[in-house]
Amino acid sequence: MTALEADSALDPLPPGAKTSYDFSGFPWWFVGILIVIAFPVFKIITDPKWQEGFDFIRDGITLTIMSTIGGFIVSMVLGLLVALGRMSKNAFAKQTAIFYIELIRGIPVLVTIFFVGLVIWPSMLELFRINPQSFLGKPAVKTTVALGIIYGAFIAEVFRAGIESVSTGQREAGMAVGLNRVQVFRLIVWPQALKNVLPALGNDLIALLKDSSLVSILAVRELTQMTKLWTGVTFQFFAGFMILAAMYLTLTVSLSSLLQWYERRIAVPH
Repeated sequence: MTALEADSALDPLPPGAKTSYDFSGFPWWFVGILIVIAFPVFKIITDPKWQEGFDFIRDGITLTIMSTIGGFIVSMVLGLLVALGRMSKNAFAKQTAIFYIELIRGIPVLVTIFFVGLVIWPSMLELFRINPQSFLGKPAVKTTVALGIIYGAFIAEVFRAGIESVSTGQREAGMAVGLNRVQVFRLIVWPQALKNVLPALGNDLIALLKDSSLVSILAVRELTQMTKLWTGVTFQFFAGFMILAAMYLTLTVSLSSLLQWYERRIAVPH
């Protein structure tokens, strides 16, 4: 009896049964994404109208990336401060942090962008007597700050979870060898907490990149606004928004793949 016959005898199939194969290990999702991206790329290469749209729309990629990075930096700084306030024993700091988190998370992103961009930021410029025509008065600046304020509330909870994931025993050990509270946080708690939350921060960065499209509502000439301007003149809505979708997919999938690579790199082998 051959090995194949032996396996069949041990695990016989009922009459008429169909053999199925498991392809779950193959990244079919990635192939699908490549196909979605390949179609507009092919049209851009072969169709002058699509090429014209791509040349116009891609001018907005700089503002998209700058808004994403700037908003993420603001949200990181703000999120860390709010997380520390959230865990503080000071009642005022703790209640203020909770108020900020619940307030921002309870209001739609678009409404917050409107409120910060059209109400809070102009009021701050007026209060400090800053020229609205200066750099700080530009729509891209105030919308970047708005994104940072919005995501600061979510990142604060990420930081809080990461800090609390470091065991109390390690803090006590640091205090036992003569470190003060600031040194314990800087040398023991923070490095471990940051490593634990980096994957979650990566997900927030990807979400912020996609939400940066909302700043087009205040006429910031990022990718989405440039697409709206081009399609409004040419009425090539299918071409314009297919190009836009392909560009966002390229950015987000690249970030997502980098994040997955990092998660595999830091994974603890079992």
